[in-house]
Amino acid sequence: MNEITKNKNEFQFTDIEHENVIFSNVSEIIESRKFNAIYIANSQIVLMFWEIGRYINSVVLGMERAEYGKKIVVTLSRQLVAKYGKSFEDKNLRRMMQFASQFDDEQIVVSLSRQLSWSHFLILLPLKSMEEKLYYAAETAKQLLGVRGLRHMISRKSFKRREIANLQIKPNCNIPFNAFKDPYLLDTLDLKDSFLEGDLEKAILLSLEKFIMEFGKGDFCFVESQKRMIIDGDDFKLDLLFYHRGLKRLVAIDLKIGRFMPAHKGQMELYLAWLKENEMKEDENSPIGIILCTQAQRQRIEYLQLDKSGIAVAEYWTKLPPKEQFENKIQEIMAEAKERLERRKLLGFSNEQKQINYFLEESSDETDDKD
Repeated sequence: MNEITKNKNEFQFTDIEHENVIFSNVSEIIESRKFNAIYIANSQIVLMFWEIGRYINSVVLGMERAEYGKKIVVTLSRQLVAKYGKSFEDKNLRRMMQFASQFDDEQIVVSLSRQLSWSHFLILLPLKSMEEKLYYAAETAKQLLGVRGLRHMISRKSFKRREIANLQIKPNCNIPFNAFKDPYLLDTLDLKDSFLEGDLEKAILLSLEKFIMEFGKGDFCFVESQKRMIIDGDDFKLDLLFYHRGLKRLVAIDLKIGRFMPAHKGQMELYLAWLKENEMKEDENSPIGIILCTQAQRQRIEYLQLDKSGIAVAEYWTKLPPKEQFENKIQEIMAEAKERLERRKLLGFSNEQKQINYFLEESSDETDDKD
């Protein structure tokens, strides 16, 4: 009996330890609920501002006299500020009106309000197209970006670089829409002015998280570097192998120093054929490849029709030019891509519908996962 009592006492907490455990558990409950309260409050604030904007828009648009409509906003602002504070100043009411006007689908606003704050929306409002706004909204939600992260992504022209890659996709090809960007910005790897392919690969592996962020966080998963393939007794090695969760495909990445050469196509086709036969699972789609080089030679790429073989080519930049020069260069590449697209149409290619609602696709996938 005494031995049993002794064993029980060994596992008993002292009063101080017991108090600490209680404090820790209660603190955990408070922190969890505080986070949920902030999350819910943020969502309700966004929806409140959207409802206010929608209501004012309906009143002002219903006015036959435009000047009187403007006066109503000013008067209403003074009344609201007196009662509720500076959040309802004239300029903020106009932002709410702009928000409701641009994001006119309540279902989308409700969904986005669960992940994006009012500060996020204020950054999205100046963007030119609704497709661009929804792209950045979806990426912000997926990557759990703060305001600074969203600004950074916009400054690096992520949407436009994805559109440049999309413009190079022909109808009925084997490259999925929205899969890649062009160019890729690898300035975060801190490479020196002169480097070899091995140096680039090592830098990518050392900064793998940054590399995946550039390609698509949440989608790309690292599988292997220097993937060995034995074909007819000869050794071949693929630089990098990734898996794309959304596309359910292996993605082969071949790194090249210098401009794209036609011989690179045959090499990648060999890699993809081997991966399809030896690595692809039953529930996966066929592997695709991307050749990263410092100069894309886009006219050659168009003639070779690499996309029919499931191969994309994109430039990578290891140094980011000054802001104005960077923006001009992206605009130039975009204009050239659009010109090539128009030329393909004149040559008889059908105009495939490419305007996929990126945000709703992502939302639908999330809903399915929750179900």
